[in-house]
Amino acid sequence: MMGKDVEDVSASLVREYLSRKGLKKTIACMDEELPRTHSSVNNRSDLRSILHLEGLYKKNKAEEHPLKSMLEMIVKDRMSEGGKTKGHRQGDVQAHALDQTMSSSSIDMTETIKRDESCLHNLSSNNPRLSESSRVSQVIVSPQTPSEKRQDKAKTSLDLSSSSRDSLLTMSKEGFLSETKVLDTDSQKNRGSRIRRGIMAGPICSSSQESNRRRPTRKTASSVIETMEDCRQASNWTNGFNTTNTKSKPSAFLQVESSSISNLHKGNIDHDGHERMTKAKQKNSAPSLNLDGLHVLEMVLDDIEYEESLCDISRKILPEYSLDKTSMDQMTAVALKEIIFGSSMACFTEEWKQQSFTFSDTPGLKYGIVQKKGGPCGVLAAVQACVLEKLLFEESSCDSVDQRLEVSSIVRTKCLYLALADVIWRAGNMNRATVAINTGRSVFTPIGRYKSDGILEMITYVTVETLDDLTLVLEQHVRQFESGPFGCILLTISAILSRTIAIVRSDMDVPTSTLIGAHGYCTQELVNLLLCGRAVSNVFDDEMKLDSGNGNFTLLRGIKTRSDIGLLSLFEHYNICKVGSHLKNPTFPIWVVCSESHFSVLFSLSKDLASDHCTENEFDLYYYDGLANQQEPIRLTVYPHSAAKAAAHNDNTDDDLIPPLELCIRTKWPNAVVNWNDTDPIL
Repeated sequence: MMGKDVEDVSASLVREYLSRKGLKKTIACMDEELPRTHSSVNNRSDLRSILHLEGLYKKNKAEEHPLKSMLEMIVKDRMSEGGKTKGHRQGDVQAHALDQTMSSSSIDMTETIKRDESCLHNLSSNNPRLSESSRVSQVIVSPQTPSEKRQDKAKTSLDLSSSSRDSLLTMSKEGFLSETKVLDTDSQKNRGSRIRRGIMAGPICSSSQESNRRRPTRKTASSVIETMEDCRQASNWTNGFNTTNTKSKPSAFLQVESSSISNLHKGNIDHDGHERMTKAKQKNSAPSLNLDGLHVLEMVLDDIEYEESLCDISRKILPEYSLDKTSMDQMTAVALKEIIFGSSMACFTEEWKQQSFTFSDTPGLKYGIVQKKGGPCGVLAAVQACVLEKLLFEESSCDSVDQRLEVSSIVRTKCLYLALADVIWRAGNMNRATVAINTGRSVFTPIGRYKSDGILEMITYVTVETLDDLTLVLEQHVRQFESGPFGCILLTISAILSRTIAIVRSDMDVPTSTLIGAHGYCTQELVNLLLCGRAVSNVFDDEMKLDSGNGNFTLLRGIKTRSDIGLLSLFEHYNICKVGSHLKNPTFPIWVVCSESHFSVLFSLSKDLASDHCTENEFDLYYYDGLANQQEPIRLTVYPHSAAKAAAHNDNTDDDLIPPLELCIRTKWPNAVVNWNDTDPIL
């Protein structure tokens, strides 16, 4: 099975079925309980080849209503043809066609065997190394085989004419018999269509991969070729080197072999055959061919009709040596709980446990992350803002601003793991990062004064030194964050470990502060950690010293530099805090809005709005609240510099009934008038 473990192939077959059925949550649960390994099959065509399903796959494609998954194909085949022979269960159409031409094929078989025996005799007389192999080949191709019944069927069903020959004998570079493919007419047509579509970027040649794909056909059609393959391998290993592995054999040499075997079967190799083979090998070694690093396995010949992207079972596998994996221990878990809750006996609430970064399926709002219940809104809003940054200003290829919000599932998932990478990388001070991963099993047994909640005990974290490696790790495990049950928790732990627990503690004004406060709400320290990379307690610029008397000062830490994502707070309207320019005027026109202990997002599609010299008379802002169960986009038109319009707008409006969102907007644009554009204002 190509070195693949039965369990890995079985798991890949199940994942292929789940992917075809769109069962993303089931795949995520499976990944947690049975994580992927380096032996997992990452390509549908490879999986088909390993299971020898090429014939069954082609038969299924010819059906009026073809099945989508390989598991369904196998089940249907076993249910409908369970009592038939192995060859028929494999659905080998070619075998049925060959059985219908048994009488005519036997004549061609006999003549071809005689001609091959004569040519091989002449060839072996000029090449002593081939004499032993030629005797082996005579045993192989001789009609008198140990299994007379199988040989008779193979002899009468195998057609070795020039137009339909499937497998021929050739002489390898070391002088042993090997096998090469001659594509039939249908294969040549498929090849031509693939070239026109740009699928193939090199010459056609035999490879171990192609050999495995065609092996079911050869077994069903004839046992002679199978026996020849076994004997050839035994001959190669007996002589001290394995010539059956074509992984490192250049494709140009295989073309030389193909041309040589054509001459062999046409009777064109005589006493000078050895000399011409020597010239062919000299031609193969010429520097002009530039064969360094060219491997047959790098050329993938695949039927892309009916093939889809395997985004659920295909993953980038990072080299193990580049990852520094560490299992969670109780000492680290206790320190995490104390910085998050203030006590090792506290646990994450169900609202936190069930919350991940799952996107909405509502038309027009597919960019939005859905919040199930109250609590982790600060984490969700921060990530939502970073996703919008990627979607609107970094990853979008649409010229129309209105089309940027019409996002596909693939694009929004990409924006998610890129946004998570930015958040964690900032927390790691742009030089290192740590990603928490749910292993699905306990990595330590809690003892003493520690309350288990089934989360921290199952975490392994990976430390990387570059942003590229961080992005690859997150891309590989993005389903845990997007669909898994602990997405918000994993990000929070990743940010803390990237910053380190000690530095997070030193960021805070009061060492006993926590990242999750009463009722499971996010504190400002946690929101600042995600937005700015530092768990400071304030939103003003830089630092502030307070005189404590007797020459003592209390240092209050704020936002050091201009943030990519901004923040607007209703507390500023009530003079409880002061949001500095570093948050109020971010690099991108996206703001996290803090209103009455809830966090949501306000953003613009025009990057010019973030300019320090913006003089627009009016502009649009979009509002998204993941907890509000929005059914359509909310677009606000803001008139920032019109006192007359503001007066007219407020003539019949009680100050107590002004929507809190408008009050937050006026903390940045004091004289702003907001038009809700036929949307009911959010009070």
